[in-house]
Amino acid sequence: MGFLGDMADERPENEAGEPAKPEPLALETLKAETVNPEPAELEAAAAAPMADEPAKAEPPPPELAKAEAQPAPSKAELAPDLDIPLLRIEGVAKKFGNFRAVDQLSLEIRAGEFLALLGPSGCGKTTLLRMLAGFETPDEGRILLDGRDIAPIPPHERPINMMFQNYALFPHLSVHDNIAFGLKRARIPKSEIEARVAEMVALVKLEGLEKRKPDQLSGGQRQRVALARSLARRPQVLLLDEPLAALDKKLRESTQVELMELQRRLGLTFIIVTHDQEEAMTMAGRIGVMNAGRLEQVAPPRELYEAPRSRWVAEFVGDINVFEGGLDRGGTPATIGPSNSRLAVATREAGTIYVAEPRQPIGKGGVCVAIRPEKIKLTGRGPTSDNSQALNRLEGVVTDVSYLGGVTAYKVKLDSGAVLRSSMANTARLDVDTCAVNQRVVAWFLPEDCVVLER
Repeated sequence: MGFLGDMADERPENEAGEPAKPEPLALETLKAETVNPEPAELEAAAAAPMADEPAKAEPPPPELAKAEAQPAPSKAELAPDLDIPLLRIEGVAKKFGNFRAVDQLSLEIRAGEFLALLGPSGCGKTTLLRMLAGFETPDEGRILLDGRDIAPIPPHERPINMMFQNYALFPHLSVHDNIAFGLKRARIPKSEIEARVAEMVALVKLEGLEKRKPDQLSGGQRQRVALARSLARRPQVLLLDEPLAALDKKLRESTQVELMELQRRLGLTFIIVTHDQEEAMTMAGRIGVMNAGRLEQVAPPRELYEAPRSRWVAEFVGDINVFEGGLDRGGTPATIGPSNSRLAVATREAGTIYVAEPRQPIGKGGVCVAIRPEKIKLTGRGPTSDNSQALNRLEGVVTDVSYLGGVTAYKVKLDSGAVLRSSMANTARLDVDTCAVNQRVVAWFLPEDCVVLER
């Protein structure tokens, strides 16, 4: 038999001497009681006094009897104001010595939202997450949860849980006891602890593994234990710091889907920190891109990718071709064709590029034109007559071809010496129209494919 068969069943018994049966819990009642202290913070949390048992409610005074007899308010009257954010960060700043990790950052997060904080290493995203959890104190600004400033509230009393990058599981405790750890510290009744643990085990699909220790689990299973422990305390907000970084590609992709389904089922607010752009765009409803302690842009994934607000965001999110230049005729729109208004941008490396008129006003100084590789088509003869709107044509020689399965990536050296990147979908199993190295090609793209940004 395996080691599971040799282990005795140690499930606690109720007062009648029968094994305690978990009672189903309504997911709608998920509310936080405290944050789950992790090993790095256990010493500080252990020194904090335990909360007293709640006092029994006193009977209402006689003068309230008449008010209690009034009809109950309607559902519309009790409905929360959806315009009020659950979490509001106002001008928060955090310094470590002379280094400003977070710099006057403001952000609003709605209840039930899945938000991703994306940025390079050292941009301040994890520091912001630790301030939300209570492990760091802001030097400036406020953090409001349901309108209440939570800065002075210690971590174990906040309705916020944090799942750490290394999972921080207790190696000497079983799966069951790791999940139950925070519940026991909160002095929750034993029967309710068993019910919640059983609920969490079923939620993350770990049935049958309750008695295993962390070193007897795979990486994906340890990740699920850490997630179950974070959810067992029923937080209002769950913080996830690079939770999938240690998983292989296939497991990471399947876990992304499971996290999204879990978040939708529970209706909780998830805030995930990651440097993986694909992960952020797959999971989050909105993405906040951070750089040097500040938020550069907060937007849904599609808007962030297709309409970046700055050159830095355009170059950080995905691959992109950027050509610097200036507007012809002082930025006056040029009429090309019967009804299409275009701007002509004179670039040093690609000549004149025609772009759709930007939604936001562009100054008369230097600008740059950004084009995503998948928007650029390569042909041996250029676009056909059916593509009369393909006003931008650049000629060059293919210098590199990379077959990536679903797409083929090309590098084209233009006649000006600049390198252009193109990415074309492999729509046929054997594509005879692919371009080869050293082949001369025409790269063409539409004015609507271009994004004009100020330098």
